[in-house]
Amino acid sequence: MTAHLDHLVIAARTLDEGRAWLEGRVGVSMQPGGTHDTFGTHNAVLSLGPDAYLEVIAVDPDAPVPPRSRWFALDTDEMRGRLEAGPALIHWVAAVEGLTPSADVLELSRGDNRWRLTVATDGALPMYGVAPSLIHWLSPPPPTRLEDAGVRLVKLQLGTAHPDRLRARLDALEFDGEVEVYEAPQAELRAVLQTPGGLVTL
Repeated sequence: MTAHLDHLVIAARTLDEGRAWLEGRVGVSMQPGGTHDTFGTHNAVLSLGPDAYLEVIAVDPDAPVPPRSRWFALDTDEMRGRLEAGPALIHWVAAVEGLTPSADVLELSRGDNRWRLTVATDGALPMYGVAPSLIHWLSPPPPTRLEDAGVRLVKLQLGTAHPDRLRARLDALEFDGEVEVYEAPQAELRAVLQTPGGLVTL
């Protein structure tokens, strides 16, 4: 199994707050995404080139409460408290060549997009967000249709108290991408982006 970066995930208390936060940093406008009925969330998206993108995601206040835990740990007190301080880069997703549906692999959709994604039943993030969720696209992925805004990922930096464990997971995926893993007291993610205005770190 080989894998590559599919997208970065920024979470926010509201979609408007997250979108304004990101646009203010990268200096370009995001594009509308859509709603995720399974999880009661909605998003906006930004191209990172032909093979990757970035999403800002938040709980959709107009959606009913889902019967299961929301993805990306959005239902947890820990994540809610973290987002009180402002939007944050919380996770990343790696694209793989195939996934078999199971309790932790869901078949999902948003508009014309169809995909399979690994999601823990309790919504928890793998290794607190530094290990990727896995996605297999059943339709052309978003970067093939997003407007190129001239933003590119230069490097993804992943801090964890268990760097060897994370490196082993990435090696098992045969991950192909610019990722720096380092030791840190707790999980932390940083993305260095090349933008029309210069380098920006999220």
